[in-house]
Amino acid sequence: MGWQRSFLGFFDARFDTDTGRKLVEKQVFKRLPPHTGWLHVFASLSLFLFISQTVTGILLLMYYRPTPEAAHKSIQYLTGEVQFGWLYRQVHAWGATLMIMALLLHMCRTYFMGAYKKPRELTWVTGVLLFIVTITFGFTGYLLPWNQIAFWATTVGTESAAKVPFIGHWLQYFLRGGDVVAGETLSRFFVVHVIILPWVLTGLVGLHLFLMRLNNLSSSKRVDESEEFPPETGIPFFPVHAAKEVSVLILLVAVLVTLSVLLPWEIGEPADPLSTPSHIKPEWYFLPSYQLLKYFEGPYGAFIGIIACTVPFVLLIVWPFVDRGKERHPRKRPLAVSIGLVGLVGALFLGWLGHVSETDINVFGQRYHIDLLGWPHKLADGEEGGGHDGAGGESAPGEH
Repeated sequence: MGWQRSFLGFFDARFDTDTGRKLVEKQVFKRLPPHTGWLHVFASLSLFLFISQTVTGILLLMYYRPTPEAAHKSIQYLTGEVQFGWLYRQVHAWGATLMIMALLLHMCRTYFMGAYKKPRELTWVTGVLLFIVTITFGFTGYLLPWNQIAFWATTVGTESAAKVPFIGHWLQYFLRGGDVVAGETLSRFFVVHVIILPWVLTGLVGLHLFLMRLNNLSSSKRVDESEEFPPETGIPFFPVHAAKEVSVLILLVAVLVTLSVLLPWEIGEPADPLSTPSHIKPEWYFLPSYQLLKYFEGPYGAFIGIIACTVPFVLLIVWPFVDRGKERHPRKRPLAVSIGLVGLVGALFLGWLGHVSETDINVFGQRYHIDLLGWPHKLADGEEGGGHDGAGGESAPGEH
C-alpha cells in the first residue's frame, strides 16, 4: 500500500533499516534444536505474566494509596467502585502466583535436562536471580492491602530477619523502618515493590533473553560435542514454536481469568496491631522455609535455621560451576538428577507440612490434630485440637 511505502521510506531515508530488519528476521525465524517441544514454553509464559503484572500493577497504582489510613480503603474502592477494578486486581494477585509457578517449572526443565551446562552457566544464574527477585515481589506486595493477615504475616516474616547473625537486628529495623511494622514499613515495601524491583527484574529479564538468544536452546549432546545441527532439521521459532507458545498462552489467559472470577482473593479486615489472628502463615512459596525454621531451636538454632534456608538458593546459583560433568541427558546424570529430585520432593513435603500444621484433619473417618512441627495426634470423639479443618491456617489471599 502507498501509505506503508511512504511510512517505511521515511525511516529508510534516514536510518540504516536493513541492518535492523535483518537482525529481527534472524531472531524471528531462527532455527531451534530438533527436540524443542511443549516443555520449552514456560519461559515465554513467565515473560507474558511479567508483562501482565506490569500492566495491571500500573492500573492498580492509579487508585492505590500507600498509607495505613488509606491503603485498605483504596483497595475496597478499587474493587467495589472502579469499573473492572475487581478484575485487574484479581488478575494481578493470581498472576503473581502463576508467574512463580511458571518460573519453577522452567527451572525444573532446565535443571533436569542439563541445560545449565557450558556455555549457559550465566543464563542459569540470571534465571535463579529472576526467581529470587520474583518471590521478593510477592513478599513486598503482600503487605500493600494492609489487612490483618498481611500485617501479621509481615510481622512474623520480618522477625525472621532478626535471626541473621551480626546484622539481624539492624536488618529487621531497616526492613520495618522502626521497631514494629507500621506506616514506615508500608512505605518502604511500596517503594521496593513498585520502583526498585521492577527495574531490577526488567534488567535481569533483558540480560536473560540476550544470553538465551545468543547461545540458542541447549541440545541433549555432551558439552564437549558440537551442538550445531543441520538447518533443515531444526524447528523455526516462527511460526512452528511460536504457535505452540500462543496455544499455551491462550490456555493460560483462560485459567487466569477463571481463577479471578471463581476464586477471588479476599480483601480481608483492615490491619489491627492490637488484635493478633491465630495461625498466621506465609504464602505457599515461603511455606518450605517457614516449616524448616520450626525445627531449629536454642541459642544457635535460629542461626542454623537461616543458614539451612539460604543454602538451597546459594547451591542453585553455583550449581553449574559445581556440576562440571560433560553429560546433559538425564539418564547419564544419575547423581545430579537424584539430588534434584530429593530437593524437589523435600521442598514439596515441607510445604505440605507447613500448610497442614496447627490444623485438624480427617483421615479415613478418624480425626487428627497436626501440631506445629507437623506431627499428627489422634483426637478422641468430640475432642478439639484447636486447629481448623484442613484449612492450613487462616492465611487469606493477599495482593502481590
